[in-house]
Amino acid sequence: MNPTSPDIQMFTVAFGAYIATLVSFLIRGASGRVIFGWIGVTGLTTGSILQLIALLVRWHLSGHVPLSSMHEYACVTSWMAATSLAYLIARTRRFELGSYITPVLIALMAIASLLPKQINQQLVPALQSYWLHIHVSMAAVAEGAFAVSCGISIYYLLKARRRETPRAELARLDVLNHNAISVGYPLFTLGALFAGAIWAYNAWGTFWSWDPKEVGSWIIWLFYTGYLHARYKRGWQGRRAAVLAIIGFVMVVLSFVGNLFLGGQHSYG
Repeated sequence: MNPTSPDIQMFTVAFGAYIATLVSFLIRGASGRVIFGWIGVTGLTTGSILQLIALLVRWHLSGHVPLSSMHEYACVTSWMAATSLAYLIARTRRFELGSYITPVLIALMAIASLLPKQINQQLVPALQSYWLHIHVSMAAVAEGAFAVSCGISIYYLLKARRRETPRAELARLDVLNHNAISVGYPLFTLGALFAGAIWAYNAWGTFWSWDPKEVGSWIIWLFYTGYLHARYKRGWQGRRAAVLAIIGFVMVVLSFVGNLFLGGQHSYG
């Protein structure tokens, strides 16, 4: 893929916008000036719009939805995280969240930038299905929500170490963490598992093949199911819930990166 192609150029500018966004949020945290918080929100919004344009351009160039390679998947996941974070901060005015969630977003963008970016004009037979749109898009959006919950949890743990932090503040962060996972979990369940199983049956004639990516998704789903069970039935909130949310997203990243090395039927690019 030509590095000067319009979609890659847009991706690069969006990446720069997110880095500038992090700088703005850090200045906001150090100076306390609200204007830098709003500059950060503007940077997030600008970056997400540019990234959306990049995805649409890639769609136009390839002739199919940009969800057929690991680069495209990482781009959609990071775009979901950026969009969610911009909405969350604008709605709650909690600019400090940007200092902790934006690095997670930048890490996702960095991963995407290191992956092969060539456009697949002709999809392999297994990808020539409308289930591609349902399965991959829902899984990517869900993992974007999990990325946001990870950043919130990191911030929660740091705030919890300060004795002067009001309990009400920690409680609000705990609710935000839970809300992010509550958005991601059903999408992951329907997209990564159910839609994925149906697609696998249509493509390969079996609902389950013990493919590394399938096993990884199953483990991630079990983990977040355990998170919700511990929260509702065992009363695990606050610090315990934050630790679980961080571990869950680390598992998401390991599953994604592991697909590069373990291969299997999900290794398309």
